[in-house]
Amino acid sequence: MTSETATGTGRATAAPPAHRDPNVLRWLGAYTASLLGDSVYFLALAWAAARVTGPAQVGVVLALGAVPRAVLMLGGGVIADRLGPRRVVITADAVRAGVVLAVALALGLASPGVWLLAAVALVFGVVDAVFMPAVGALPPRITTRDQLVRVQGLRTLATRLAVVVGPFVGGAAMSLGGPAAAFAAAGLVFALSLVLLLNLRVAASPPAHPADASEAAAPSTPSTPSTPSTPSTPSTSPASSTSPTPSASPWHDLAEGLRYVKRHRMLLALITVAWLVELGFSGPLNIGLVLLVEDRGWGPGGMGLIISSFGAGAGASALALALGGRIPRAVPLSGWFLLLGSLAVGALGTTSALPLAAAAAAVAGLAAGFTGAVFAALLQTSTDPAYLGRVTATTTLLTVGVVPLSYPLTGALAPHVGLPAVFLGYACVCALAAALVPACATLRGASLPPRN
Repeated sequence: MTSETATGTGRATAAPPAHRDPNVLRWLGAYTASLLGDSVYFLALAWAAARVTGPAQVGVVLALGAVPRAVLMLGGGVIADRLGPRRVVITADAVRAGVVLAVALALGLASPGVWLLAAVALVFGVVDAVFMPAVGALPPRITTRDQLVRVQGLRTLATRLAVVVGPFVGGAAMSLGGPAAAFAAAGLVFALSLVLLLNLRVAASPPAHPADASEAAAPSTPSTPSTPSTPSTPSTSPASSTSPTPSASPWHDLAEGLRYVKRHRMLLALITVAWLVELGFSGPLNIGLVLLVEDRGWGPGGMGLIISSFGAGAGASALALALGGRIPRAVPLSGWFLLLGSLAVGALGTTSALPLAAAAAAVAGLAAGFTGAVFAALLQTSTDPAYLGRVTATTTLLTVGVVPLSYPLTGALAPHVGLPAVFLGYACVCALAAALVPACATLRGASLPPRN
């Protein structure tokens, strides 16, 4: 594997808390800007497609980006591990900024056909396939292991902010200058993310840790992890000896990554639980919520209240994780949060009162935000740094790529079994995820590094 060159020098002292670390805040600003750019871009793409084609074709254009993203996601993890996540995310943001600004110029000068929008969607799908694994592999290189839960809390807050602000920015830009102005706004936001990333200090490779040696055998060369008594900022020296020997074939690296996940019992259990969590929460809050609001007659205002309540719950747990101190037994505690979330999902689908539905959504958001941040931090602290891009790609593919395939099934089952039964089914999925946390010995005994 080729290690990327660090942009700064390592520090011997412990890293400051993530929410007060200038380097982490630069990453957070870049990540937030990238999410905002994505939100504005999708809005602009949908609006532009609606202007030049019919409603059915709009769906096709938007779906085109999902195909290369799903097909190439695992390959994107290989690229992140071979080239280094910083280099990959910088290149991805540069490509997105350039493409979107070029589309804005084209729309300002002429009226391109649907073929141009389809090509842009395909390009973005390819870029997302390499960007998503790389951005997931970046946090361990910008701070210490004991700060990763805080980083994941900040990341969740950034996601919630982008969900709220992105459509507002896109709508304001389109009201001023149509899709061309919205594409231009997205391009400028991507450019801002690029500037922040260029000033980010990234370690060549974060230090390995004992969990790697105990959970999975080294794939090629023996690992010699160190066990520091206190956390330290990742060194900017060349990659440690835990990195596998460079391979001439990306296919070999891809196969090695999948074998690593298969051998690593704790990671395999964690990815399985994460997939069940995404399935259990995203189904009810996406297609299920649309059907529920229509069935109950709550209208757009009711849908907005429920979505906002879920976001508020997730944001509250993320803020607590970002600013709080050490959480004892955070991993076992996640199982109880998931059990609470499963009860909330079931209540959401069975109540006929909008205030109760909003309260249930807030509880579900609280559980989803807490478990998502804890599981992401556990994945990053338990994975050999040389495989982090590929492990992130595997997790992202199963959650972002595969879970949406359940949405048509939800829509097909609802008329036959009823919405309460559908929501109770998703609640059972969340309960199964909750039960697996104490049932799997590797998860039951897992822990996160203590914080400063």
